[in-house]
Amino acid sequence: MKSRFLLLLLVLLPIPVPAQSAPETGKPFVIEYYYKTKWGHADEFLQLFKKNHYPLLKKEVEMGRMIKVWMDQPRYHTTEDGRWDYRVTIVFKNSTVANEPFEEDTLKKQLWPDQATYAKEEQRRFEILDAHWDLPVKTVDLEQK
Repeated sequence: MKSRFLLLLLVLLPIPVPAQSAPETGKPFVIEYYYKTKWGHADEFLQLFKKNHYPLLKKEVEMGRMIKVWMDQPRYHTTEDGRWDYRVTIVFKNSTVANEPFEEDTLKKQLWPDQATYAKEEQRRFEILDAHWDLPVKTVDLEQK
């Protein structure tokens, strides 16, 4: 009887679980965006990205929301399951800015007055992708004891 009571008590009482630490809001926050295109469409993707997405990112850098944006591509190819064609790295001002809602529609209308063409080209940019993923990253201090 005593053991049943203890078991019931353990089940009903909340057990404190340590919270995960949030990223420091004052430090820059980095996210890598990976794009894997369908074979033969990497150049088309890059052209559409430079025309219809990069100007928006540059505008957000000018506004101070982001610190820096750049794109990398692998020099050599790898296995298909690990293949990616482009990695866009965005350094946000801080984690709060990176995670808070941001209304881009006004900027998009300013940058691309022909919204019908913009929407069609953006749809095409994502149609030619096989995969896309976002990866927040943090720097590991190898000198810290």
